Amino acid sequence: MELFTNANFDFLGKKWPFIIASLVLTAAGIASLVMKGGPRYGIDFKGGAMLYVKFAGPPPQDRLRAALAQGLGRREVEIQEIRGTNEVIISTEVEEERSLEQTRQKILEILARTFGQGGAGKLDFNNASQQQLAERLRGPLMSAGVVGEQQLQDLVRAMLDFRDRPPQSGLVTSLDQLKSVPGVTPQVLEVLQRELAISPYTIRNIEIVGPKIGAELRNQAILATLYALGGMLVYIAFRFEWIYGVAAVLAVFHDTILTIGLFSIFDKEITLPVVAALLTLVGYSMNDTIVIFDRIRENLKLMRREPFETIVNVSINQTLSRTILTSGLTFLSVLALWLFGGPVLNGFSFALVVGIIVGTYSSIFIASAILIFWQNVAEKRKRSRVAEPAAAIAGRRVREGK
Repeated sequence: MELFTNANFDFLGKKWPFIIASLVLTAAGIASLVMKGGPRYGIDFKGGAMLYVKFAGPPPQDRLRAALAQGLGRREVEIQEIRGTNEVIISTEVEEERSLEQTRQKILEILARTFGQGGAGKLDFNNASQQQLAERLRGPLMSAGVVGEQQLQDLVRAMLDFRDRPPQSGLVTSLDQLKSVPGVTPQVLEVLQRELAISPYTIRNIEIVGPKIGAELRNQAILATLYALGGMLVYIAFRFEWIYGVAAVLAVFHDTILTIGLFSIFDKEITLPVVAALLTLVGYSMNDTIVIFDRIRENLKLMRREPFETIVNVSINQTLSRTILTSGLTFLSVLALWLFGGPVLNGFSFALVVGIIVGTYSSIFIASAILIFWQNVAEKRKRSRVAEPAAAIAGRRVREGK
């Protein structure tokens, strides 16, 4: 499929506005990074605790934030609501390894104290494990002869399976809902209502990353990006010429720096999914650049007498349909992911949205411009080498009076 037939746009004649825009955005991003002391790393890279909490209704964020601020002291706590659900992400940084478990336990205690219901001494069914539930019910049910040990274990598993599968998804709003669970007789339900309580929230998931592990992950992410750039430089230099490899790597490096700078400007976190997006961007932008370079190499053989800038411009126009189709369709996909994917995927999709835009125009206006600049420098050197012997001969003739 070809969108443009015989396209003849003067891309390189309009390269300077794009180059200036890149320089301005890159400078602004670097300035933001310097002012903020580097990128804003997420829990993955700086260490801390992250809890996914689902509520029965709209999350009471103000009440939750106030309770966590009071209970955790001055430690910074971030609360993100997952759009379209009643779920929030609670994250807090932990500077010392030994404080991780203590912080996690403290957050759980704050949640139980703030939102727990049913009176003291009762076990919260929505946040109970299989072992906790079995231990709580063993005495009341087995002493009354209602169930045996095996029946108790089967009953506990059946109740937890009912709680955790949709539509409950971990959150039961009333113990009466358990009437449909096999083995829950009226006598068992009476014991459940006496021993258990129902809180309006449940802990869906807990993630804990130590500061040392976070630092290691951060270093590995940086090395992975550098290794990818280095490997691509070697590959392109081997496949084409070394200047092609340098131009492609500089363009991709520009894309990466500009994207990270925009993350800093918009105060977004750098997380593991964002690093995955950056590596995807590196491969995507490099692939687009290689397609253009490959066409330039072909046209150098077919258009030997044409100026190099004309050859590059023709090559860009010949690959324009392919660029629009691949970049356009991918951009629409990641744009939808950014708009409707929620906060969990926001950083990942934002990196791809920015990266596809920047990567596409850098292949056209940055990498190609570097090639043309180097070609002009090489031509000037070649002309100067030719002119030097001619000037020397002319000078000798003048001295000899010829």
